[in-house]
Amino acid sequence: MKDRATDSLYATGWWVSSRVPPALARPVFKFAADRTWARDGRGVRQLTANLRRVVGPQVSSAELSQLVRQGMRSYLRYWHETFALSALPKDQLASLVRFTDRTALDAAIARGAGTLVVLSHSANWDAAGAWLAVTQQPFTTVAERVRPDALYDRFVAHRRSFGIEVLAADGGHQVLARLAQRLRDGKTVCLLADRVIGTAQGVPVRFFGEATHMPGGPASLALRTGCSLVAIHLHYDDSAMVARSEAIDTASDLPEDREGRIHVITQRMATAFEGAIAEHPTDWHMLQPLWDADLSPAAVP
Repeated sequence: MKDRATDSLYATGWWVSSRVPPALARPVFKFAADRTWARDGRGVRQLTANLRRVVGPQVSSAELSQLVRQGMRSYLRYWHETFALSALPKDQLASLVRFTDRTALDAAIARGAGTLVVLSHSANWDAAGAWLAVTQQPFTTVAERVRPDALYDRFVAHRRSFGIEVLAADGGHQVLARLAQRLRDGKTVCLLADRVIGTAQGVPVRFFGEATHMPGGPASLALRTGCSLVAIHLHYDDSAMVARSEAIDTASDLPEDREGRIHVITQRMATAFEGAIAEHPTDWHMLQPLWDADLSPAAVP
């Protein structure tokens, strides 16, 4: 019953957002964000703890509370825009993202050795994916298998409608093998890479001064295939989503052992995410425990 209600809730969001004019829908999502913030549930409390690490102790509790409020508005903006994507014509999809610097992305695509794009859970990665698929080239990604299955299928169908190939994250080594082949073929792979999904093994990194784990897959794929590794950082301004690309060094000053190389590259990726998130903390939608200190010992990757 709960699974059916969850799927129905998301289905309603898709239906409303694709049919109601944005000028009418935005205030509804903003109101929902403020109500959620005021209830101070588990996700809001976790976002508060996460943003405290980002902004540091110098920010007062009252200021942090308002940052969290803005963060929830940004998060609900993500959902509204994602639900509405399927109703947009291609020319509007092509105008979803405004790049301030796409040098690293263009260089990676021009190199032709495969492009591995990594993103944090910031602003709207679904809109960025639709933009990339429509304006550059279709790509392959990995999706967490959410429950119920009907909801997972809905998300997969949504992304495939833009020409995106979606692989389930619980596919194990077969998924990595397929991603590696796409990269060897000179294609593009996009991965959300600031949080370990499910039971996957993470790589220990320092992030905003504390210990956490991030996926080792991007570093492993870069080493296996020789592809370019590019971070795309997203944030909102009032009317658009802004993007910046940044090359992640996968070749210089690396230790001799493979595990050490994966650790160094993953830390470089984490550091790139850290700088971008620090500039726009309210657009980072991390409502789950991330740092080791917030996880039970059994949950630490």
